[in-house]
Amino acid sequence: MEFSTQTTASPHQIKTAALAAGVYADGQLSPAADVLDRAAGGRLRAIAKGEFRGRLGSTLVLRDLQGVATQRLVLVGLGKREEYDARAHASAEQAFAAYCVSARLTEGVSTLASNEVKGAASMRDRARAAAIAAGNATYHYDATLGKPDADARPKLRKIVQIVERADASAAQQGLKEGAAIAQGMMLAKTLGNLPANVCTPAYLGEQAKKLAREFKSIKVQVLEQKQIEALGMGSFLSVARGSYEPPRFIVLRHAGKAPAAKTKAKTPAGPVVLVGKGITFDSGGISIKPAANMDEMKFDMCGAASVLGTFRALAELDLPYEVIGLVASCENMPSGRANRPGDVVTSMSGQTIEILNTDAEGRLVLCDALTYAERFKPAAVIDIATLTGACVVALGSVNTGLFASDDELADALLAAGKQTLDPAWRMPLDDAYQEQLKSNFADIANIGGPKAGAVTAACFLSRFTKAYPWAHLDIAGTAWKSGNDKGSTGRPVPLLAQYLLNRA
Repeated sequence: MEFSTQTTASPHQIKTAALAAGVYADGQLSPAADVLDRAAGGRLRAIAKGEFRGRLGSTLVLRDLQGVATQRLVLVGLGKREEYDARAHASAEQAFAAYCVSARLTEGVSTLASNEVKGAASMRDRARAAAIAAGNATYHYDATLGKPDADARPKLRKIVQIVERADASAAQQGLKEGAAIAQGMMLAKTLGNLPANVCTPAYLGEQAKKLAREFKSIKVQVLEQKQIEALGMGSFLSVARGSYEPPRFIVLRHAGKAPAAKTKAKTPAGPVVLVGKGITFDSGGISIKPAANMDEMKFDMCGAASVLGTFRALAELDLPYEVIGLVASCENMPSGRANRPGDVVTSMSGQTIEILNTDAEGRLVLCDALTYAERFKPAAVIDIATLTGACVVALGSVNTGLFASDDELADALLAAGKQTLDPAWRMPLDDAYQEQLKSNFADIANIGGPKAGAVTAACFLSRFTKAYPWAHLDIAGTAWKSGNDKGSTGRPVPLLAQYLLNRA
């Protein structure tokens, strides 16, 4: 989708298929709506005090309004004025984009950027949020429909933001960033939504290669079974062993542009490494899951999808430093070759692991990928995984669980999540929790019992991350939605992309 800014025309003079203007819940008009109201002889104010209540995200369409050039004036509810913050602003922008999609329009113009936002969100942040919101509104999945309806696909191709001349540069930069993040989220959503018989480990490898063909800054290497065996990834391979589908270990590299000779910017001391859990279907293995909702275990590769989505975003943004992506991908299936409770496996690091529950497979896959990350001498490593139901119990679907060995890295990730409305909440990582992972038969057990399940899972991973600053994002509650809105959310691509942007 194309995003642009416009600074010259008064709102009532803009000729377009649809023009958005905001109305607060108390009937007050936004600055742009006030201009339009005067041009229309007070009709907007009368409507705002009567039939349109201004509930956040609601819309009312006025056609062929006298004194106003647009074909459709779309009043967008902003909610209570004192509560109109960055998240409310994004909701309003998404409501307008969703209307344009439902009306089968190809373009729209929004005046919502002129609204005063609580918390002093910058114009760049607001514009970025608007582009991400429009991307969410235009996402459409039909990849596995027998007869996709081409007419059902969104036709919206362009949204113009009306801004003050002084804000134009910041707004355009924010729109560019938001558009790239939205594209990354769309890729992550589609990969997550695909069924496991389509999105196999081999398919993920092919999608990584497709990215490399599209963007010259990305290089990809896809390792197969024998190459993974040669690396000594015994923990990862033990999970893959139970499935007919062979595993893949995917290595992505974004080289970045070297800084210009005259710039004072310093290249970071090492690359950032993103590590994604890529379990393309998780039956639980021998410790099999209940049948109800097991179909949603196709989403267990959303960590891998977020790495690929983030790489798509950062390639479009052309960030000036190196980023590495690692995806360990396989299925977790029950068979005569599958892991058994009580088995002991040897990880790439040499540490042995007693498998007490085969459904705690994500950490078995990630630990070898985290060991592999050491070879890059990274400035930071961030793993992303739908790791524990315990994190869903603790944080629901609002916040991603954040665990970190480094305060500076944790603060940077929290700030990026706040900027992009993709929030995380820092969880404890105290050494005392390590006691729960003791084993009589191996260096470490793969579960720590029923208490603090998300914490002990992170503690397990921390044993393989001593060589670098590390953070773990548990996205089990935020990577997808259930129920009538079932589908991948594309999170935490915004958080990760913004973190990388802030480092640049």
